[in-house]
Amino acid sequence: MTAEALAFVARLQREFGPIREGLLKRRAVRQRELDAGALPDFLPGTRQIRESDWTVASAPRDFRKRWVEITGPAERKMVINALNCGADVFMADFEDAHTPTWGNMVEGQVNLIDAIDRTIEFTSPEGKVYRLNDQVATLMVRPRGWHLVEKHVLVDGRPISGSLFDFGLFLFHNGRRLLDKGTGPYFYLPKLESHLEARLWNQVFVFAQEALGIPQGTIRATVLVETILAAFEMAEILHELKDHCGGLNAGRWDYMFSIIKKFGNRPEFVLPDRAQVTMTVPFMRAYTELLVRTCHRRGAYALGGMAAFIPSRRDPKINEVALAKVREDKVREAGDGFDGTWIAHPDLVSVAREPFERVIGERVHQLDRQRQEVVVSAKDLLDIRVPGGEITEAGLRTNVSVAIQYGGGCRDLQPHGRHGDRGDLSVTGVAVAPAWEASQGRAPGDPGVGPEGRGGGAREDPGSRGREAVCPGPVQRRRGRVRRGGPEQGICRVPDPARVRTHRPVARPRQGPAGLLPAADLSAAVHQRKARSRDEMNWMPGTVQRLRRSSLVMNRSTPAWAAHASCTASGARMVRSRRTVA
Repeated sequence: MTAEALAFVARLQREFGPIREGLLKRRAVRQRELDAGALPDFLPGTRQIRESDWTVASAPRDFRKRWVEITGPAERKMVINALNCGADVFMADFEDAHTPTWGNMVEGQVNLIDAIDRTIEFTSPEGKVYRLNDQVATLMVRPRGWHLVEKHVLVDGRPISGSLFDFGLFLFHNGRRLLDKGTGPYFYLPKLESHLEARLWNQVFVFAQEALGIPQGTIRATVLVETILAAFEMAEILHELKDHCGGLNAGRWDYMFSIIKKFGNRPEFVLPDRAQVTMTVPFMRAYTELLVRTCHRRGAYALGGMAAFIPSRRDPKINEVALAKVREDKVREAGDGFDGTWIAHPDLVSVAREPFERVIGERVHQLDRQRQEVVVSAKDLLDIRVPGGEITEAGLRTNVSVAIQYGGGCRDLQPHGRHGDRGDLSVTGVAVAPAWEASQGRAPGDPGVGPEGRGGGAREDPGSRGREAVCPGPVQRRRGRVRRGGPEQGICRVPDPARVRTHRPVARPRQGPAGLLPAADLSAAVHQRKARSRDEMNWMPGTVQRLRRSSLVMNRSTPAWAAHASCTASGARMVRSRRTVA
């Protein structure tokens, strides 16, 4: 969090923030069109891109074998274990799997710097020391999506884009480091809804590489196709990122979630229980086969979806059934032509690797499998009927349980697996949204409700989290001291010319599906560290904590390095909260 790093992310925000806001407004316009009855289709204006011959840039040497990719938050111990686990790639996540507290986001950046420098260590309470092996996975990073903001950093009085903050800090500190080590800055891009949003990312890449003196084309980005609208623009997305493209990934959970978000007021788009929407149902099959065909025609990698199962070392019977399902899923992906797949736990590395090892053999990918026999229409992507599908009480109970326990995981800042699955925001989203549909008394094939019956959390409100969390009050100091406030909130005022400052948020509740607090906002509804101040906590069922005073704080839960660096930059003296308790 140096002044130079913040100045760089401020440049990104000033240059591309207005374009981002325009694209988010375009999302809202598109949503109104869908609510009025429109249906997505392949774009007639980009037909030439889909039908002409072109390819993306070839993959760098250390980015060619991607059979098994493991994902997880940028937490210190998890970074070490994931890099050591034997997977080909580790994606350090600042998005779905990461509780987005200020401390978590900044500490995650520090953890990745240490990992790249190979100085990262972790000592458990029992005294076990974790270090990197000689051979580790290739590192990728997933920043937050375009719709999210980092509410603790203001540029010209407004919250900075979470995407630009995560990407900018990582590239500023590590772009040259990675090049010097023979690799490069590789990213996953989430939640894109159009090729215009991919175009914006490409513009950011070009600008950032030029500003930092990094050769153009160094950055490589793989796009998660996890929205129904992006499925209609896969070729266009690859074309926009052509010189920086790493491929496409089938983000299955968010893809299902997006169908409910985009078509939540239309009875023909009601999904049955989540467990019944497998990757072999017709509309999911059409989506994944089109992804492989589109990627391989353009020389881009196609990555399979997440095996979210978390093995239980206490119940062999559950493991036996679950591992068989994971193996079946990966056998299908390898057979369909995917070049690799995702997992969420180190114990799944060998299970996921074996099918790709058997199918790909001595090669490192399946780009030669063009899948020209695949023909997918817009109707195929939109026909979400699941034969025999139904909404059951057991399925609803599972969905509610997942959402509640995800909130508990956010509160405790602990990775969590529930009902055998890794519980991140995508899994929770696809649990909360069907619960909202069920609360409307609807089931597959039932008469629909009008737009007024749609829950507030059923569709995306661009930038809502940042907008609702903004606190207008300035950072205040008295007699050279930072005024006391609640725990884990921001760091300091950053001097000109960056004109970036951090501030205290006030989180306000917003209505979600079935009147529940959306899982995505639960992390703003609880204190973000295990050390918290009792007198500043006003937690009641169905409400969000309200943080007292518009002021800045350093307390015992604030990393010492962050507190020292921040107060040095601001010229302020650090004051610790004296009423913080474990």
